[in-house]
Amino acid sequence: MPNLALNSADSVKLTPRAQSHPAIAEKWSRGEPLWKLAPKRDSEGHPYIDFMMLAPGLKKRPAHEIECLTRVIQSVLTKFEAWVVFADFNLKLNVLWVSLKYRPGIMAEIVAALRAQAPMLKLVAHNPDQRG
Repeated sequence: MPNLALNSADSVKLTPRAQSHPAIAEKWSRGEPLWKLAPKRDSEGHPYIDFMMLAPGLKKRPAHEIECLTRVIQSVLTKFEAWVVFADFNLKLNVLWVSLKYRPGIMAEIVAALRAQAPMLKLVAHNPDQRG
C-alpha cells in the first residue's frame, strides 16, 4: 500500500515513497521508515510539534478516491506551508503524520482545516508542546 511523504523544503508537495495499491502501483516506490524521515528539531535545536490522523477504511477504497484525498490533504497543508515541515500519509496503516514549527494554536487550525475538507480524518495522537 502507498505511503505518501510530504516535505516542505520550498513548497508543500505530496510525493510517493512506498509500495502501492495495485491499481496505482507504478506511481510508488519503497521508502525509509517514518522514524528515520520525520524531523525532530529545526536548525536552531527547537523541537517540532506533531500530530497523527487516521483515515479509517481508506485503503479499501478505489484508487481515484485515494488520489483525491491526497490532493485534498496537499491543498490544505499548502495553505500552512510556513508551518508544516514534514507530512507522511501511510495508506497501509491509514495514517497521516504531520510535523510543524511551533506556534500557539497552529495544530488546532490545521486539524480543523483538514477535517473541514476531509471529514473522514480523525485526530488520534498529538504532541502539542515540545518546547521544553
